[in-house]
Amino acid sequence: MSDRRRAEIEAKRAKLAELKKAKELRKQQELERRAQGSPSSSIAVAQRDVDDLVSVLIGPSRRTADLVDSPSSSIPGRASRQSDVASDRLSYGTTVVTSNGGTDHVMDREMTPRMIPDLIDMEQELFELPQKERVIYNKEVQTMAFDDESSTAPAEEEIRQRVLREREAAEAERAQREKELEEESVQLDKEIEAEIREMTDEEKASVFSAPEFLDFVEHSTKIIQRALNDNYDYVRDYTIGTETGADDSEGRRVKRLCEFYDERYGKNRSITDVDWSPKYPELSCASYNKNPAALNEPDGIVAVWNMHLLERPEFVFHSQSDVLSVTFSPFHSNLIFGGTYSGQILLWDTRSKHLPVLKTPLSAAGHTHPVYAMQMVGTQNAHNLITSSTDGTVCSWLVDMLAQPQETLELVHAGHNKTGEVAITTLNFPDNETTTFWVGTEEGNVYQANRYDRAGAKAGLNQYDVYKGHSGPVMGLHFHPLHGPVDFSDLFLTCSVDWTVKLWRSKSLAKPSTTTNHVAPLYSFDEADDYVYDVKWHPAHPAVFGSVDGSGKFDLWNLNSDTEVPVVSTTVGQGRAINKLQWDHKDGRRAALGGSDGKLYVYDIGDMALPRETEWTDLQRTIAGMAGGGGGHTNGTADGGDAVRSLNGR
Repeated sequence: MSDRRRAEIEAKRAKLAELKKAKELRKQQELERRAQGSPSSSIAVAQRDVDDLVSVLIGPSRRTADLVDSPSSSIPGRASRQSDVASDRLSYGTTVVTSNGGTDHVMDREMTPRMIPDLIDMEQELFELPQKERVIYNKEVQTMAFDDESSTAPAEEEIRQRVLREREAAEAERAQREKELEEESVQLDKEIEAEIREMTDEEKASVFSAPEFLDFVEHSTKIIQRALNDNYDYVRDYTIGTETGADDSEGRRVKRLCEFYDERYGKNRSITDVDWSPKYPELSCASYNKNPAALNEPDGIVAVWNMHLLERPEFVFHSQSDVLSVTFSPFHSNLIFGGTYSGQILLWDTRSKHLPVLKTPLSAAGHTHPVYAMQMVGTQNAHNLITSSTDGTVCSWLVDMLAQPQETLELVHAGHNKTGEVAITTLNFPDNETTTFWVGTEEGNVYQANRYDRAGAKAGLNQYDVYKGHSGPVMGLHFHPLHGPVDFSDLFLTCSVDWTVKLWRSKSLAKPSTTTNHVAPLYSFDEADDYVYDVKWHPAHPAVFGSVDGSGKFDLWNLNSDTEVPVVSTTVGQGRAINKLQWDHKDGRRAALGGSDGKLYVYDIGDMALPRETEWTDLQRTIAGMAGGGGGHTNGTADGGDAVRSLNGR
């Protein structure tokens, strides 16, 4: 319905309301008038009004003259009263002039208009009202007979009839007008009913499928659901009790905040990667592989979840291939990058629809194998997206130009028997480093590589330094974040399908090896019950890191408390494998865990995320003990003996 038509209907409704109001007012006045007297009294009042009007127009009737000339005038007192009555009648504008000069007693009557004084503004406080006309009567006048009786009566009756006809005409006109208004009211009701009629199924379908309607419903329902998901107790009484609802071990326990799952998007899918938004701490994203039972749905999906919107994702993005890795852009809050099984790099924008706004071509210029790892490096004004695939290719991309990589690096190793390529499964840059990075491979080794030639080292893979300790593919690699008074950025953690997590110290870049050198891990953590799929240092506490494994356990370690067992071990979900772990960027209190059941779990570690001032010096002593052989499990061998013995021991 157009705005113009809607305005016309509103005007008609207003007019109809006015008509109904006027009709009710007339009915009320009629009821009040009838309530003041009976019908006979109303007729008498109307008759008296007509007589008064006729008297004003033509003067007193014959009955008045007869009254004046009646014999009762000789009765003392009555004559005077009759004179007063006659005087009152004649004061309406009739002047009687008597003539005594002739033998015929004739009375001349003149109709003079009544004097209406003109009132003007004066400064005097008193006003003189016009004197009432005095009429002098004598016997001759009182005994005079009116000769024009025959002419006066018809005139009086004619005026009375005319007045009655006019009143009847007015009543008929008013009744006609009321009838017209009633018909117009009925017509307006019909028009309004026609305008607001029930829509047909086709009209409803066209409205429900309109893009404007869908956008409105999508936006408004998100707002309502965010408000409903707010768990704040608005009726809490702070005057009752002091209980906190937590036990004594609350500081050493993890608490599940929520789990994100949508049957439509997560059914028969596994989460392959997770990340937190650096701009909005309540937003996290998860990438999903394909649903083999749904052929008409996109193979890959990226869902952006909101901590205040639990029932459905904030955004959903589609891909033609399984999405294996995902990351928010740290410099553009609206951009999300994804690496796919087909080798394509996709860029989605939260301001756009489901499809990517940019993507790399399927050509030899980029990746042609699955992309399991990616990382954004650089600064706000100069940054690149670094991606790696299982064919040993590392590419550098400009975020606004994905047509071809800015640079391509082939990682090959001459010591491989069958092929020279290195199958990269994970990649990580140390903090404040944009040139040198470390990669984990399917064979279980970790290598250091350079993007460019630098002093003492060439671009590509370092052929001599081999971090050898795992007996299976490396699933996760993470360097210690650079924060706090002590620099631990040369420490990194790895996890593998050999059920272990290992702590390493990277070799100095200033002293590269010239011969084959097998670097052993500093320590091996062997408490996992299944494949360890991911490991991450805590972003705020120097001695804390977390790991997740195939049995669904989330282990929280504190090296300053215990190096043998985790301080907290929690089983997530129904024991399904947890594939990815990511700490939030704000303070590290929350951990996002991506499961193979398609659910994204968010846990709060509480006060364990808050470091004491002595944590950095305590970690120094702990690492020194590990390096000196006093920490247990420190004798890592080149052939991965630690991992093999740990695995066989189970």
